[in-house]
Amino acid sequence: MEELKEIKVVRMHRLDGDFKLKAFVDISIGDFLVKGLRVVKGNKGLFLAMPQEIGKDGKWYSTFLPVTKEAHANLADVVLAAYQE
Repeated sequence: MEELKEIKVVRMHRLDGDFKLKAFVDISIGDFLVKGLRVVKGNKGLFLAMPQEIGKDGKWYSTFLPVTKEAHANLADVVLAAYQE
């Protein structure tokens, strides 16, 4: 199976102020659009949080997840590099 290689940041909305949430991000992966990723400041620095949706049971569930650690690291590298620009 061919891997989707082209990840682009389509939109980034940075938030002003001293909040843990730093930005909302939409990305494209090939012909697909993924909305609602978040750049968050944690105890160990910035990290990428996946989009989530609240379920009928009141719990939060991720709606988009990379399958491998390498895919997650690649996605995080692209988004965090765009945030740093």
